[in-house]
Amino acid sequence: MLILENVSLAPFTTLGVGGPARFFTAISDENHIAEALSFARARALPVFTLGGGSNLVISDAGFPGLVLKIEIPGIRQLDTDGRVAVGAGVEWDVFVKYCVNHNLEGVEALSGIPGTTGGAPVQNIGAYGQEAGETIIAVRAWDTRSDTIIELSRAECEFAYRRSVFNTSRAGRYIVLQTEFLLQPYGQPRVQYAELHKRFATDLNPTLSEVRGAVMDIRKSKGMLVTDGDPDSRSAGSFFRNPVVSRDEYATMEQKARDRGIVASSETIPCFDAPEGKIKLAAAWLIEHSGFSKGYTHGRAGISTKHALALINRGGAQASEIVNLMELIRERVMESFGVALHPEPVLIGFETSSYG
Repeated sequence: MLILENVSLAPFTTLGVGGPARFFTAISDENHIAEALSFARARALPVFTLGGGSNLVISDAGFPGLVLKIEIPGIRQLDTDGRVAVGAGVEWDVFVKYCVNHNLEGVEALSGIPGTTGGAPVQNIGAYGQEAGETIIAVRAWDTRSDTIIELSRAECEFAYRRSVFNTSRAGRYIVLQTEFLLQPYGQPRVQYAELHKRFATDLNPTLSEVRGAVMDIRKSKGMLVTDGDPDSRSAGSFFRNPVVSRDEYATMEQKARDRGIVASSETIPCFDAPEGKIKLAAAWLIEHSGFSKGYTHGRAGISTKHALALINRGGAQASEIVNLMELIRERVMESFGVALHPEPVLIGFETSSYG
């Protein structure tokens, strides 16, 4: 195992910002985890696990401990019933493409999401009517408390909207090594999500490949594909989670917006049904109606010209500029609607207690 010193982390992130790691090592074999953690403990170093760097903002000061770059490979079909085990270092879209090519339904609407498979259960990634947690049945992980490899069931992962046990109640405790999925062989893809339903309004039985192609086209049109030469793709993806509020909170927010003249008396604020009788709001709509248009610039940071949810590095930006823009947007949305926006990316090296 090779441990490097003072390695710049910016090149390992899609946003392209962040300072150096004090120590850095790539983990392609789960047996090296114990050795790496022993190195860190002997020097009282904090440890951070890095995957594809697509949902991450690292501070300009970098990370003062040991960064583990997880590169564990492998995709294995465990049986003919749709069970597939995937190493945490496999690129997520490589896995999705594998599933589509092998006629396994369940993740095709998650095509094009950057990052590695190890990050899927942590954030419970989702898009276009699907979430990873719907098909994950087990996660193999290193438990840093007991220094053993354990397996967590779907129930033990506690999946919720962009949440899991890995980023909430036991954040930092587990290092994901492998994820097991249960997919549907030759299953019919779901296209109920509005944008997909519109695409396939005249095609009642699209193939998995056709749905994947449609999702990739939609993501590209929004700058949500990491594409060489596209400055709008130099982002961390959707920067804010869609807020979930009670119906009473929604009514209060809507009335406040009408009183301020943000929406007309005949208009409503776009929303969607959420679990437990709550309402999910469209963060992009809130941002744009708070005065931030697509293409908004803030020094070397800005908002994508294609999607209001993507904060971008316009070239040479520092992490502090990205976070300053984030705070500006959060403050304006709170002032306009009384709703708190919470960042979706993991923020490393910042004071995050107020972000949620």
